[in-house]
Amino acid sequence: MRKLLLLCSVFISVSAFAQNPSTMSMNTMHTSGAENTLTSAADQNPLLAKWSGPYGGVPAFDKVKISDFKPALEAAMKENLDEIEKIAGNPEAATFENTIAALDMTGQSLDRVSTIYGVWSSSMNNEEFQAVETEMAPKLSAFSDQITQNEKLFARIEKVYNSPEKSKLTPEQQRLTWIYYTNFVRAGAKLDGSAKAKMSQLNQDLAGLYTRFSQNLLSDEMNRTVLITKAADLKGLPQSITDAAAQAGGGEKNPGNWVIKNTRSSVDPFLTYADNRTLREQVWRMFINRGDNGDEHDNNAIITQILSLRAERAKILGYKTHAHWRLENTMAKTPENALQLLESVWTPAVARVKEEVADMQALANKEGANITIEPWDYRYYAEKVRKERYDLDQNEVKEYLQLEKLREGMFWVAGELFDFVFTPVNDVPVYHPDVRVWEVKKKSSGEHIGLWYFDAYARSGKRSGAWMNAYRNQQKMDGKITTIVSNNSNFVKGTPGEPVLISWDDASTLFHEFGHALHGLASNVTYPSLSGTNVVRDYVEFPSQLLEHWLSTPEVLQQFAIHYKTGKAIPESLVSRIEKASTFNEGFATIEYLASAIVDMKLHLAGDVKIDADKFEKETLATLGMPKEIVMRHRTPQFGHIFSGDGYSAGYYSYLWSDVLTADVYEAFLEGNGPYDKAVAKRLNDNIFSVGNTIDPQDGYKAFRGRDPKTEALMRKRGFPVAEVKGGTIPSPKPNPVK
Repeated sequence: MRKLLLLCSVFISVSAFAQNPSTMSMNTMHTSGAENTLTSAADQNPLLAKWSGPYGGVPAFDKVKISDFKPALEAAMKENLDEIEKIAGNPEAATFENTIAALDMTGQSLDRVSTIYGVWSSSMNNEEFQAVETEMAPKLSAFSDQITQNEKLFARIEKVYNSPEKSKLTPEQQRLTWIYYTNFVRAGAKLDGSAKAKMSQLNQDLAGLYTRFSQNLLSDEMNRTVLITKAADLKGLPQSITDAAAQAGGGEKNPGNWVIKNTRSSVDPFLTYADNRTLREQVWRMFINRGDNGDEHDNNAIITQILSLRAERAKILGYKTHAHWRLENTMAKTPENALQLLESVWTPAVARVKEEVADMQALANKEGANITIEPWDYRYYAEKVRKERYDLDQNEVKEYLQLEKLREGMFWVAGELFDFVFTPVNDVPVYHPDVRVWEVKKKSSGEHIGLWYFDAYARSGKRSGAWMNAYRNQQKMDGKITTIVSNNSNFVKGTPGEPVLISWDDASTLFHEFGHALHGLASNVTYPSLSGTNVVRDYVEFPSQLLEHWLSTPEVLQQFAIHYKTGKAIPESLVSRIEKASTFNEGFATIEYLASAIVDMKLHLAGDVKIDADKFEKETLATLGMPKEIVMRHRTPQFGHIFSGDGYSAGYYSYLWSDVLTADVYEAFLEGNGPYDKAVAKRLNDNIFSVGNTIDPQDGYKAFRGRDPKTEALMRKRGFPVAEVKGGTIPSPKPNPVK
């Protein structure tokens, strides 16, 4: 039922940007007819079969055929509806066990199918699959509404929620009851019949638009590239980047062609090192215009429709705007609180950008470049300033950042903080030859914890960026069920046999996504819907951003930052220069993020005003005083976080909100015996990583830190003057039930 909770709380179809489905063992509450029907269907369609094999069963990726997705989804939805009707029609009085707990065990076949469906959507997408997506997205949305709008079912949930017997439940059971009741109400369970019908139609229309948005973005990322045919145009590029571009251009079979792909992992290094300014501009424009090229894959009209439908839905539900609906049960609580934090950091960040631009312009003038710094110059001249001021060349650092060594470093950190050990396995099927799998155990006891899948490389049909998925959530409701998680990246392969070297920023992202995985692996809860990363949006990025801090610890760098040629550890002198430059260019990084977060929030605070996305973006940034040398990290027509589903809509602020928490928590380690303080790590595991959504996140944070989070640590981390918000803390009132 975890999939339904996600659907009914954020109204999404199975989306690459929002999916984190759970998969549990089959429950015993099906009617015999339903069991027989599914068993028969599974004989013909492997997607419907229970996961078999080692480790409690694993996804049968090797048996997937795209033609099986539609019938499998339809059969699994029917089975799930049959399960729901059995609960709703139960003649016995509603109790936690026969209603709430029973709900949490439904939909397991659908969870399995939609897990694999989500993997294909994000990592193995093609025209054949897109046809299935287009057809099934509205059907999945309508299916979700059939459950949340089931009056008999909601009546039973409400009875459990209002029953005096609720006080006798365990805290975790009370939390689960509150979540089911609240999510059903927020999904429109108390609306009248006509309003429910309207809601369902809006949700189906939105699901179709989300799919079109994602497919348009993927098309631009797959089909738009910059071709380079002159070796002279590669001047300035490190050999590893040149090799990757050569491989993208055809490698040894097609020498003399180099291709810059339309993904961040390909574009950012080119903008950092390429001397050819004309080509830098061409590559930059290709990347920032994804979804905004005025062709059949342009996303602007779709955005207008999405915003309009979201505003209409919020009104039906009784909320002022979509943003007010989305933030009601987050830590921030209101859009105004979120904006207050964003805007408090904006001013010092803009001041820092002005300093950075002045330094870059001075260097360009000194070199006789006779230019004015433009967005396609920022990374290039920032790197030059970094080298001049700190004697720090990122390309020099990159020679010590081997992807595989850093992966080993992540494993080591997980062992120190969480007592985990990772062992490679080769006895499970994968969906692509690039994917590798590790078993995770407790070092101290040998207890099996779960599996970790790693899909590291970019390829056609895989969306850009990096993300974590949970293929199966940990739970103890139906016996001991261990988790299966994955990390997914888009590193560009270079010369075969050579190590893949990555930038410091990419290394931070690698640790970030692994933090999500550890959040899932550390989970120790009873009910699957409360497991792992199933927490509120502005808390889910907290564990992942926290883990980024461990990349720069001496223990990691000395053991795993190993030169790819000499095999020597990164010298202390270079580490010292990295530390001194740790807040360098922080103005750029902060402003490109803040611009995206503020535009996201203001788009969703605009209500039912018809919005031209490009115009709104331009005018909002002008009002903010956006430095002309920077663009949003995610321009509106390519902002998949907020337009490929509801998951991060009016929620991109959550990265900064979470970073307040991470900076404050890391200082707790430093106040103790350092980053590997065992006692602090245990408090972190016990109060944050292992508890999932079984407690209010503010309570978990206070149990760890002893107080509300303070913003001063964030300002220190970013090298800005210490600023305070509401006395320096960001307290969050407990969420109240929706009436």
